[in-house]
Amino acid sequence: MPDLTPAQLKELKEQLMEEKKDLTAHFERDQESEGELGGSLKDTSGELSSYDNHPADLGTETFEKGRDMAIDASLGERLEEVNQSLELLKTDIYGKCEVCGEDIEFERLQALPTASRCIGHSDDTGPSDHRPVEEQVMTPPPSGPIGREDSRFDEADAWRSVKEYGNASETVKPDAK
Repeated sequence: MPDLTPAQLKELKEQLMEEKKDLTAHFERDQESEGELGGSLKDTSGELSSYDNHPADLGTETFEKGRDMAIDASLGERLEEVNQSLELLKTDIYGKCEVCGEDIEFERLQALPTASRCIGHSDDTGPSDHRPVEEQVMTPPPSGPIGREDSRFDEADAWRSVKEYGNASETVKPDAK
């Protein structure tokens, strides 16, 4: 276990227990308000029929439901982190960086009791260099300064392109041999 005093360990455990209590209370409130996330849209909106409602009303209800589900998922992950930290607090693993094994500073644990990495390795889980697959098929923007005629394809360019192929009234004569 890192060089944490019993008073420091007690403080961290109290922080974790308080956060767990708050998160558990959130999920208990959700269960008491039956049907908010688990029920149908009809149940959550309180309407008997969606026939007389504007489609935007249903869009708002759908958005609200999706937002609530995302919040619950995020808070659920946080509750798992808190529970995991409480379990680790019982062992000598709590307070050690999972990457290098060095002690995590008490000040960092005070600010973030679920921290599993030291400050030196905290940004290792940051954004990756992975780019969306759509970027592989996107065409680059026009080159050159914007607003110049040679940097964009306008109506005149479209007419010239079509004119190169001729039109239906012109007849194409086969090559005479």
